[in-house]
Amino acid sequence: MGVPKFYRWISERYPCLSEVVKEHQIPEFDNLYLDMNGIIHQCSHPNDEDVHFRISEEKIFADIFHYVEVLFRIVKPRKVFFMAVDGVAPRAKMNQQRGRRFRSAKEAEDKIKKALEKGEVLPTEARFDSNCITPGTEFMARLQEQLKYFVHKKLSMDRMWQGVRVYLSGHETPGEGEHKIMEFIRSEIADLGHDPNTRHCLYGLDADLIMLGLTSHEPHFCLLREEVRFGGKKSQKRITAPEETTFHLLHLSLMREYIDYEFSALRDKISFEYDLERIIDDWILMGFLVGNDFIPHLPNLHINHDALPLLYRTYINVLPTLGGYLNENGHLNLAHFEKYLEKLSEFDREHFSEVYVDLKWFESKVGNKYLNEAAGLAAEEAVGKDSGRIKVSEDGEGDDMFEAEFRQYKRTYYMTKMGVEVVSDEFLASQACCYVEGIQWILHYYYHGVQSWSWYYPNHYAPFLSDVRKIADLHLTFDLGKPFMPFEQLLAVLPAASKDLLPKSYQDLMMSQSSPIIEYYPLDFKTDLNGKQHEWEAVVLIPFIDEKRLLAAMEPYTDHLSKAEKGRNRHTECALYCYDKELDYLYVSHLPDLFPNIIHCHARVTPIPIDAWRVSQDYVGRRIDRSALYFCGFPTLQHIRHKFYKKKSGVVVFQQSSRGENMMLDILCSQQREVVEDIAALVLGKSVFVNWPHLEEARVVVVSDGESKFFLEEPPGVQKLYLDSTPPPVKVIYLNDKEQKDWVKDVQGITEHKRKGIIINETDVLLYGQLLTGRKYVIGQNGQVHLEKQWAKQILPFAYQTIVKDIKAFDSNLARFKTLEELFPVGTNVFIVGNPHYGAMGEVQDSTDVTSEGRVRVVFTVPCEPQLDTLIQNQHKYSVKYSPGYVLASRLGITSYLVSRFSGSIFIGRGSKKNPHGEQRANVGLNLKFNKKNEEVPGYTKRSEKEWLYSAAVEELLDEYLERFSEVFDFVARNSHDDVFYEDDIWPGDDENGAEKVQEITAWLKTHPVSSSSRASCDLQILDAGIVEKIEEELEKSKSSKKMRVTVKPHLLFRPLEQQHGVIPDPDAEYHLFDRVVNIRESFSVPLGLRGTIIGIKGAEREAEVLYEVLFDEEFPGGLTIRCSAGRGYRLPPCALINLSHGGRLEQSSHRLTAVVKPQPASSTQRTHKNQLDGLNHSPRSLFLPTQVRRACVSAEFEELIANLKISKDPEPTVPTIQNDSKDQTGEPLSPQSFAMGLTVCQVKLSNGLMVHGPHCQFEVEAKEKAALFALQRLLHLPHGPDPMPGIFVFLDAEFSTGQPFYGGTFPGAHGPPPSAPIGTHNQFVPLQARAYNWLHIFKCSYTNALPFTLSLQITHNFLVFCF
Repeated sequence: MGVPKFYRWISERYPCLSEVVKEHQIPEFDNLYLDMNGIIHQCSHPNDEDVHFRISEEKIFADIFHYVEVLFRIVKPRKVFFMAVDGVAPRAKMNQQRGRRFRSAKEAEDKIKKALEKGEVLPTEARFDSNCITPGTEFMARLQEQLKYFVHKKLSMDRMWQGVRVYLSGHETPGEGEHKIMEFIRSEIADLGHDPNTRHCLYGLDADLIMLGLTSHEPHFCLLREEVRFGGKKSQKRITAPEETTFHLLHLSLMREYIDYEFSALRDKISFEYDLERIIDDWILMGFLVGNDFIPHLPNLHINHDALPLLYRTYINVLPTLGGYLNENGHLNLAHFEKYLEKLSEFDREHFSEVYVDLKWFESKVGNKYLNEAAGLAAEEAVGKDSGRIKVSEDGEGDDMFEAEFRQYKRTYYMTKMGVEVVSDEFLASQACCYVEGIQWILHYYYHGVQSWSWYYPNHYAPFLSDVRKIADLHLTFDLGKPFMPFEQLLAVLPAASKDLLPKSYQDLMMSQSSPIIEYYPLDFKTDLNGKQHEWEAVVLIPFIDEKRLLAAMEPYTDHLSKAEKGRNRHTECALYCYDKELDYLYVSHLPDLFPNIIHCHARVTPIPIDAWRVSQDYVGRRIDRSALYFCGFPTLQHIRHKFYKKKSGVVVFQQSSRGENMMLDILCSQQREVVEDIAALVLGKSVFVNWPHLEEARVVVVSDGESKFFLEEPPGVQKLYLDSTPPPVKVIYLNDKEQKDWVKDVQGITEHKRKGIIINETDVLLYGQLLTGRKYVIGQNGQVHLEKQWAKQILPFAYQTIVKDIKAFDSNLARFKTLEELFPVGTNVFIVGNPHYGAMGEVQDSTDVTSEGRVRVVFTVPCEPQLDTLIQNQHKYSVKYSPGYVLASRLGITSYLVSRFSGSIFIGRGSKKNPHGEQRANVGLNLKFNKKNEEVPGYTKRSEKEWLYSAAVEELLDEYLERFSEVFDFVARNSHDDVFYEDDIWPGDDENGAEKVQEITAWLKTHPVSSSSRASCDLQILDAGIVEKIEEELEKSKSSKKMRVTVKPHLLFRPLEQQHGVIPDPDAEYHLFDRVVNIRESFSVPLGLRGTIIGIKGAEREAEVLYEVLFDEEFPGGLTIRCSAGRGYRLPPCALINLSHGGRLEQSSHRLTAVVKPQPASSTQRTHKNQLDGLNHSPRSLFLPTQVRRACVSAEFEELIANLKISKDPEPTVPTIQNDSKDQTGEPLSPQSFAMGLTVCQVKLSNGLMVHGPHCQFEVEAKEKAALFALQRLLHLPHGPDPMPGIFVFLDAEFSTGQPFYGGTFPGAHGPPPSAPIGTHNQFVPLQARAYNWLHIFKCSYTNALPFTLSLQITHNFLVFCF
């Protein structure tokens, strides 16, 4: 089936059908099925256009495993995980497989030939032949062994896999992967104990999976697939890393309801029962008429020429006259089908009438066109022309003439396409019988499995609809037979170019001229588009394999097979794998250097007979009980009153406006106008469902009608649901003019008709709600544990008429914990979200002796953190410098216009402007900026609020471009008003070849690194590659760690749990570039507890969709390369991280503290660890008692200082007298230095000799203030370093503004107050949020004086004052 066309068509017609997969809200699934061949192809040859691409088998295997892991982690199946690799296919499928493999081998050969002709040097290693992804090859045999290893490993080591039944149906088990999956599903459904609410997820790339999923008639069925991009270049590199892939979830639950709407007109027209399940069966049948993998498409019936709406209209017109349906559970009702085709065949005449005028014109030019083969082909090519329909004369002579022409038109088709000399009635009858037989075979295949392994459609072309007649009395039977053996299929589908994939004893059958089957392996062959548009859709005109001749030719060579080859040439059963903790054995790896042996394997293997899942053809599934229970994540068009209709509304699908009709959903307004007070009383403080039909739960916190606002008056941080017995604390205010305008903007912003095909209509009341992010275990006062819903901080607007309330939602029956012992069993990994050592990962110990006190004993591992403050201060030395276009222009001696044009796109067409040759255009621009997509190329371009900025690399590139091809610059400068330029205009000389020049430019651009540079959103805050490299160097210096054994209050512990997936561990954390973070997601690509540094922040409109680019401290499998060393980068949402730097900021700013430091004797350094650590419990968030510690990187002197810190209950700092004295602690003045552009920079010398430089500032006072702040930041980091400054400890007292908008947000991308100045490449210096700090107190002790003293620092608008 035309995969992209069908998928795009239904996505445009039914706009709500698909949604982008978001990890924080993917529905729960019981079963996950993988059609593995799509993954294998994606991981082994991601870009067939690149003839230089090479990959090792080991890399392929590792990538396949990783892809499977990511898919498993996204879906998280509860019961079944089924991996199916294509085995030997039915004979009907082999014709298509044979055509594909012949075409791919020829295309690869042509690409290599073109590359060599251009003088390209290709790698000496053999290219990966994708034809080896066929059952029976050595590659598939090795892959099967590695897949077995992978399953054994995951079941033995990954807890997420251990509660799941894992099925592996490899290439040795006959059948296509997706059909082996459906055979299993049919078997499960037929089981008397089957749960009709089982939730299925099927991964695969083929559009026919939609048909297969619908044949199950299961209500909760989704398809998972990669995002499809339309309109892009074929040469664009495909994304292979699953982490960087956008996945879509196609909901068959919605597909069922859309089909119901599509044929709703039949409810009042048919005399028999309207049965949606039977309508769906007929919809599947109609889909087979426009394309499938087993029989050719009908002439002129193409999806992109509105074939499907034609089929649907015909069905609606004919069904009321039939007395029943067409497809009866996979059995074709021939009498009904004949009547349907009879009505549908009118299309043949209508189509012929459209091209009749062209035929008459052609006849006038050529003569008797039907004796001329070319004329018949020309008539066929008129398929896509939009000629006006002719009006056939009403007199009999005109009708007879038209019919004669129509018959001759069809006769020409059969003669030229099928090579017949006489188109007799017997020939047409045989064609009709063969086509209907093919339709019935396909229906059996989809509903009952293979009914004949040997049947196939014997022609390259299908008959006309009008010739499929007199079929009601046909008797269709099939002989089951046996599947081919793997080597038989290899010889049946492989071209001679792939002979090395066969055993040597069979290779001569493809190559030797004396081979009895040599004609089946032509080295050259023709293809026929047959009305299609793309070459991959063309018919490959190669001879069909004669099964008997093939087997007879193979027989003499079979005895020469080696033992290993005979082992590959067999059929085996599927295997069921389960975790069994009682088993413990060694599993030996076939690739021990890459995949080590499994020392303790706990996987039990059970073989499943090949025919174990076959279900009788007579079985009819039970009718679905459409209960009122809502399953979260499975959208439905129920719950909200609306009307539906089809209209060309241009709904945006796949980033493009749709071209055909959309199914529009028009929400009906309530007949009675509801009062805002009543609505507030009904929903405020309650949970409702929003974003219909893709429902999400939200907590309502504001109700407003544009004049007044009802909102919850809650203490900060409180997010509770108010049940009926508990009235919410409600406050009412009237909106001012600005707030009313904001309300109107919110109303305008939620109009969705261009996105989902939903028309909201007039909105009177808005609800503002917080979306559900997940559930979190909360410990009660009595030590009991309960799961509590968590809500986002961000507040979003929703139209009242679009919300759903008072529905019963299915609650997961996952095991829940009731006590501390259940929540924190021994050996569990946890993280601490209190100070000190915020974010440290630990392991729970035996806590029976402290559980009664409400505590948990944990041993934490606290790594030594890298010192990045010096790098932060000096980052401007390593950042890419950007300049406006006019600066580059002045240096290059060209205009700013040329800099702007050549850094973007420059299109050059063939021919001249007056006489263009076709529409082919070459882009010779640098492609470094993308205005419409709001994308830039890091290291080359950057977009500011006013203009584009360019790096020195762009200047160098333009300079070389200008030197090589100055004539292009000259011509563009003279013709600046043109959008497209032409070869013959730029190079008009007779001795100049414009095409060669354009090819020379594009070849030069391809050799430059800029051609492989990746784009990034202009909204992305990033650190440049130079800074990232310096961070990596700094990370190598801090490798030590320490252990801490403590008892902790459980509310300060965060345990990674599936039920808490999506919950942000610390909602108050704010993220900045350079922040240190730790991964807290288990069973993920990033190892649990691995620390890293934020090097990029990608904002989003929703809090949960923000992504942070993290450079991790170590390389790991599945790691990405994000401006860093290979395998060390990753993009993570806030729910996957704990911000270590936030913990440090929290510790230093949570309280105003007074330090009273008493002089200590020298012997005090020998105190016990317990006494040394008693003073650490100074923070209200540090509610635990350390019991044992081993410190690795803090000096004894510093520990003494910490131990003597005391907290003053009511500290009142003395306001010092402001003095205009700017000297540092050593008495040396802060020395300003002048720089270009009138900027000033200051530096501060610390007592340890470190010189801290401040940022460039316009004013000296500002430079002094910020230099001192950088000095303070340096001091703040010292306690965590390997060599801290003795006797220095810093506390920060922060006073934060609370005047935020009620529905604002602080995450990247949120609409709210303007954020502080970003850092990294957008700003050369780190913001210290100076306005947030009113007072900073520095305490320094002197061991030479018996009396303590206090050093305070006050920051005012203009002065920095140290006071003692």
